[in-house]
Amino acid sequence: MVFGQASNPNICSKHHALIRGRPDTPLLAAGMFLTVLTYGLFPGDSLGRESTVFQQFTRHIDRQIHTDKQAFAQANRCVSWFYREKKAPPPSAQGISWNAIPASQSEMDCLHAYPNGMDGARDDFAKTQTILAVSLTFYEFALVADRNDDAIYNPTEITDLLRSLSLSYYDGEPPSKQVTALTEQFDNWHRSRNMDALMQGMSDLYARGYRVTPSDRVELDRVMG
Repeated sequence: MVFGQASNPNICSKHHALIRGRPDTPLLAAGMFLTVLTYGLFPGDSLGRESTVFQQFTRHIDRQIHTDKQAFAQANRCVSWFYREKKAPPPSAQGISWNAIPASQSEMDCLHAYPNGMDGARDDFAKTQTILAVSLTFYEFALVADRNDDAIYNPTEITDLLRSLSLSYYDGEPPSKQVTALTEQFDNWHRSRNMDALMQGMSDLYARGYRVTPSDRVELDRVMG
């Protein structure tokens, strides 16, 4: 690796003045020089800033996946329960004062969540299944965009990711704005269940040579488990 000139003229002049002002502190001066040199070679916390976009974006989707999985599981459970109730024989009569009482908390939850019975549960099952599919596909999209699986979106990757999601990219844009743009687009497409636009974006990444890697599959298995 070849590095350019390590010193910045302004920093160097200030640094030189400090050295002249304290001729009896060579160790302090040397330490300050190393600090300036390190800053020049590795400016700020650029690595941390680059990883922030990937981490916050995937974490945002992961939280939504957890919520969607719970909603889908409830709909699925209640469809099964209503189906069993429909097939089961009616309870035996216990006199005029008898009231049917659900046998479990699960049954009470289903009756409360779906007062229309099986039809309501089926409709919610289809809805929650589609919503969960959008969340999982979006998570896959976010993983695929990290082409080399280092949990960081480098400048090329973040550019391709944003453009594939129909978002604008500007050089020098702070990571916080990129995170906001990505999470808002996810929320919008998740809310509208816009799988078509998401798949078009995935196709765009694939056209640029991105692929699902073994590491991506391991992570997808984790969130789907």
